[in-house]
Amino acid sequence: IRNTDSKKLEAGVWTASMGNMAQGVAWAAREIGIKATVVVPDDATRSKLAAMEELGASIRKIPRDAWFDLILYSHDYPGMTGLFIHPASNRYVMTGQGTIGLEILEDLPDVNAVITPFGGGGLTAGVASAIQLLKPTTRRYACELETGAPLAPSLAAGEPLTITAEPAPRYASGFSGAPSVTEEMWTILSSVVDDSLLMSVHELATTIRLLVERNHIVAEGAGAAAVATALAGRAGTGKIACVVSGGHIDLDELNQILSSPD
Repeated sequence: IRNTDSKKLEAGVWTASMGNMAQGVAWAAREIGIKATVVVPDDATRSKLAAMEELGASIRKIPRDAWFDLILYSHDYPGMTGLFIHPASNRYVMTGQGTIGLEILEDLPDVNAVITPFGGGGLTAGVASAIQLLKPTTRRYACELETGAPLAPSLAAGEPLTITAEPAPRYASGFSGAPSVTEEMWTILSSVVDDSLLMSVHELATTIRLLVERNHIVAEGAGAAAVATALAGRAGTGKIACVVSGGHIDLDELNQILSSPD
């Protein structure tokens, strides 16, 4: 944002997200004193909305299908003004996310595999690109919830496919559940990701509970996803780094998971 012409920022910035990207844009806008608006699907969780608003963002809710269309096909929406920052395909954002890959290699230079949760693809693309450049022998995986996973079949087919996604639990809203991968993201992901690994809703909930009980880490569904995939053995053997990103899970949902039998 700081490198953008000041005249373009007079009307503020906006993005379409309901997670870390939204909070990052809100924080950056607040730091330089401009307005930030976040377009969210109308079923966004309370905890995520509260986190955005605490950072000064204005919230605009739209139907989920329209939200998907905005991200996948258009960078515009009626009534929105200012600079649009795409939640996945913005190169500056992916570059920043790639520093996670640098930190992994700094702390664990002999890592055999790295797993990142796949939502829009920016996090996965950034981390996988950094790992591929500096240690190409390390396996680079995305992971998706099996109820809505467009990347895995696309990688298998060698081209972006459109799927029919089923509703995911609210605690797994970090998985966008989009029907396809954007063209911009497919170009990058298809060249830096080895595969996208799937997990079940049950495996995800079990891992959220495990992280709380054993590691004292509160993670939302997408945050726990990489660990769920690794524990299921789908990433192979060796030293596996799991990116745990996102802890905004509503307390009633967390309580339900913690109190549910296996």
